[in-house]
Amino acid sequence: MKRREFIKLIGGTVAVWPLVARAQQPSIPVVGFLGATTPEATANQVEAIRRGLSETGFVDGHSVKIEYRWAENRYAQLPAMAADLVSRKVDVIVANGQSAAALAAKTATATIPIVFSFGADPIKVGLVPNLNRPGGNVTGATTFSIELNKKKLEILHGLVPTTAAIALLVNPDSPTADFVVQDAQEAAHALGRRLLFLRASNEREIDTAWAGIVEQGAGGLVVSPDGFLSAMYDQLAAQAARHKVPAIHEARVFARAGGLISYGADGVEAARQAGIYVGRILKGAKPADLPVLQPTKFFLVINLKTARALGITIPNALLIQATELIE
Repeated sequence: MKRREFIKLIGGTVAVWPLVARAQQPSIPVVGFLGATTPEATANQVEAIRRGLSETGFVDGHSVKIEYRWAENRYAQLPAMAADLVSRKVDVIVANGQSAAALAAKTATATIPIVFSFGADPIKVGLVPNLNRPGGNVTGATTFSIELNKKKLEILHGLVPTTAAIALLVNPDSPTADFVVQDAQEAAHALGRRLLFLRASNEREIDTAWAGIVEQGAGGLVVSPDGFLSAMYDQLAAQAARHKVPAIHEARVFARAGGLISYGADGVEAARQAGIYVGRILKGAKPADLPVLQPTKFFLVINLKTARALGITIPNALLIQATELIE
């Protein structure tokens, strides 16, 4: 072989090597994020999911890519968004903020792993048959916030024992709305209190709900856990103060914003645990073998300044249980 031909051959081969090497590089896994609410409302939970992923060795933008879809509180859009993520063949779907997101994902695929993070009972809404061995392609972390409505009613009952009626605010678009109404009705009946059911799926309907609370003379308000209603903590706290109604909400920031009491589990920690599960699944774990994670601690935040403004004396037994007191 002549020297010129040899050099030409070597040059051609060298020129091809980088292209071949790039083509053989493994692609990073893609996680589809299906959010029922807004980026702003769940920013701390999104960060917690990323943190959980990083604890298992996956860093967003480097060793894993996250594709986000946000329903912006329009739950009816979730099925189409879930179908889009499935069509893109993502490796795992994270359903956050509402059981509607997880249900939409489950309807869209029976093969792609789904990891949820929300406040409902996953058995009651039909996501898994068993918490310890969920089976199928769905698992995750729940705060069981909805099941705490009974406890919230009991707390308000103790603070305003002479009131005849307590209002419950629910989002009618939530798949758990019927469960919430039924359970709360039973709890209120046991306490001998009349329960007013008020519904809101947007800000305008929240204003309408408050008009109903005032007109019907409700002596307290329980805000049912829901992605949209949780994000409205600031507005709800301001209106509760304006109308002088003692209110209890699941979000810790509600009491810090001027609401009377916040009670629930740590949704941010649940999101972090969900992120860890996503990482484990990317490494080969099966959702069917990962038990649904449940909260072990609950927070109780009481705004004493708001209590004084409402003329309410917080019992010592409740003060002792508080994880945070706001003066």
